Amino acid sequence: MDAIRDRTLVGSTDLDLDAVKRPSREEAMAAVRTLIAWAGDDPRREGVIDTPKRVVDAFGEWFEGYTADPAKELSRTFEDVQGYDDIVMLREIEVESHCEHHMAPFLGKAYVAYMPTNRVVGISKIARVVEIFAKRLQTQETMTQQIADAITDSLRPAGVAVLIDANHQCMSTRGVHHRHVSTITTQFTGVFKTDPTLRQRFLDFVNRK
Repeated sequence: MDAIRDRTLVGSTDLDLDAVKRPSREEAMAAVRTLIAWAGDDPRREGVIDTPKRVVDAFGEWFEGYTADPAKELSRTFEDVQGYDDIVMLREIEVESHCEHHMAPFLGKAYVAYMPTNRVVGISKIARVVEIFAKRLQTQETMTQQIADAITDSLRPAGVAVLIDANHQCMSTRGVHHRHVSTITTQFTGVFKTDPTLRQRFLDFVNRK
């Protein structure tokens, strides 16, 4: 990825903004050295001299979702469902993401269901879609919506349900320091939004022990 475009650039239009050039690896490492010095340490100290390399490597893993395409993951579908017409659901998909406001981790679980019409997708692809959106700078609300939209756009199901339950370290390790608070976000589309019985079934599956 040679250029970066923010999904919401405040006070601007596509006509007056150029794509942001992605810095080189060395430029990124130099930025980490600056932050180490700003924190009060010496980036030349033995204990942290290799930290910039490690941080850049970690960022490459944490934010690899920017180089992946959810639509591609969902492009291979199967139409032979033998008349199956009920919920397809994945429970407790690991969510490892970073908040876009403080770049602090938030960790939790995602529960994703869809009601197929005439095609389904391999179940690992649903988990992969969650992973792709999680491995970007995010808000939990936006990520919940993005997952639902990606499944809707690619599979055209009768409905999608997404619930994410996560703990945010920007809240637990700084600011108000509340360590045992989780955030729950949901998104319901189609039949999950219009049919309260179906929506309740999804929530019952979420809470199943």
